[in-house]
Amino acid sequence: MGLLSYFPGFSTSSSSSDIYYPLKPAEVPLKKQRNTKEKSPLAANGGKKCMRSILQEGCPSLFEDYKTPWWLFNGHMQTLFSILGDFSKSDPVIYNRTCLHLVDGGTLGLDFTPPERSSLPDDTPIIVVTHGLTGGSYEGYVRAILGPACAPVEQGGLGYRAVVVNFRGCAGVPITSQQLYSAGYTDDLRTALMYISHQYPDAPLLGLGFSLGANIMVRYLAEEGEKSRLSAACSLACPWDMARNGLAINSTFLGRNMYARGMGMNFHKLLKRNAGVLSGKTVVSPPPSLSSSRRSSTASTPSIEYPHSDFSSDRSSVSSLSSSDSEYQLLSHMDPVRSLAITEAVTAALKLRFPGLDDFDDAFTRIAGGVPHDVPLPSYKEYYAWASSHHVLKDVRRPLLCINASDDPVIKFVPKTEEEVGNPWTTVVITAGGGHLGWFTPASGTKAKYSENAGLLETGRWTTKPVLEWLNMAGNDFDIKVNAPELYICLDNFVREVGRPWLGCVETEGGGIIDWSSTELNNGVIQGL
Repeated sequence: MGLLSYFPGFSTSSSSSDIYYPLKPAEVPLKKQRNTKEKSPLAANGGKKCMRSILQEGCPSLFEDYKTPWWLFNGHMQTLFSILGDFSKSDPVIYNRTCLHLVDGGTLGLDFTPPERSSLPDDTPIIVVTHGLTGGSYEGYVRAILGPACAPVEQGGLGYRAVVVNFRGCAGVPITSQQLYSAGYTDDLRTALMYISHQYPDAPLLGLGFSLGANIMVRYLAEEGEKSRLSAACSLACPWDMARNGLAINSTFLGRNMYARGMGMNFHKLLKRNAGVLSGKTVVSPPPSLSSSRRSSTASTPSIEYPHSDFSSDRSSVSSLSSSDSEYQLLSHMDPVRSLAITEAVTAALKLRFPGLDDFDDAFTRIAGGVPHDVPLPSYKEYYAWASSHHVLKDVRRPLLCINASDDPVIKFVPKTEEEVGNPWTTVVITAGGGHLGWFTPASGTKAKYSENAGLLETGRWTTKPVLEWLNMAGNDFDIKVNAPELYICLDNFVREVGRPWLGCVETEGGGIIDWSSTELNNGVIQGL
């Protein structure tokens, strides 16, 4: 009898996941395979299949038992290892960053991989990633999927392209306006998708969201409905009901003092580094935009010729606008009343000492986190009610696979009943373990192409295989028609969308090759959340 047998709580455990299907799953249209040599887990005749059949045929690993390593025996250990573990050398991914200047003066960082555009056809499926709380493209949980997803097919990968949308102030992206991001603010993702669609008009876009980024992605899918630019998506560790889960975190000593405080301190550190700009006391000049010669030669977005007016003035006046006097330029100047409110919020938040997440959200996020101007949010409770994704999930109209862990110490409530989900497109998977963004499993129990070489303490991530299977089907087999609003280029060179004059972006200087395995992070932010 081995030593570990005397400690059953520390032995490797294996349990199956609970999978919750809609009572009447949606029928997903499928492509016809072009030739018999193409391999697909789904039928080659096109037509439609229901979500349940698609998952059973195309995602077999969802139905395999989840095995925890002997030393990561519960959700706390899984979560702490995700935070404290060194994954800098695991799943190396090289990115090429594109910086986008937004209409409101803010900046996004889009990290593309593979870094060379010419290495793949322009119709290659693109995985669009939204990261966790204050994370970015460097996170181990991101690279664990993008590494094999973007590896060449001949090396066992999917051969896809991917782009991580780094939010304002994250992963080295500068904060250049008083606008920050939040769990409920979808316009930054919406703008990033506009740019990606402009650059790659023939590529299917597949969403992959983690934690806070998953909440943003689900809200985007719900807000857009049939007009979503994403043709399918997968969410991992989505916080869903932020009020209910926030109460659960704060109800325990560990929850309040480790997780809530850790997340609150992450945001607080981000605020301290950028207090000058966020308070409006430091004004950042817009960076120079790149010349039109840098734009995609395949992009089909029309330039200034525009069939339906987005402007309050008539169409004839649009053609006479310059980049300096366009009414869009006025949108980058924040309303003085709102600007003052954000300045006061910065001052209040900086006075907090070791804040929990709800403390920070109460002092700052509910005011400066992209919240609606016409909806009063007097406290973090109203902000959580607005920003949560569980109450809009019913409006999703794209195939959506949601994975949460039953022992996640951060997320206790997950929608799973017919009433809670409310749409036929969503399948919810609750694994028997995995913590928050962990899902570590013994490396010896995973295929080599999904993990490092096996060792006693080496791990892989269980989620990698089912997510890759899902993305493989979504990119190669699903035949989802995108009916998103038309894009166009204005005289100020901004990529814009019909019907949303407050949105737009232009590529600016400041990008380049990024290799996080050789770059030291000095932002003081806790990783893995």
